Amino acid sequence: MHEFHLPDMTCGHCASKVKVTLKRVDPACEIQLDLPRQLVSVRSGEDREALVEALTEAGYPPR
Repeated sequence: MHEFHLPDMTCGHCASKVKVTLKRVDPACEIQLDLPRQLVSVRSGEDREALVEALTEAGYPPR
């Protein structure tokens, strides 16, 4: 399980974009979002760096 703090994820549209971005990296991943806390938890077979790179390219760099 990978957990990321995404301070730029501030609305429902942002959350949807984050989900789409992660599903492009790993279509089988399981995603849990906590929008008020700006957290996303991802269960994925992909390594953390691939997920970080995709999120960063989408405009949601983890902190």
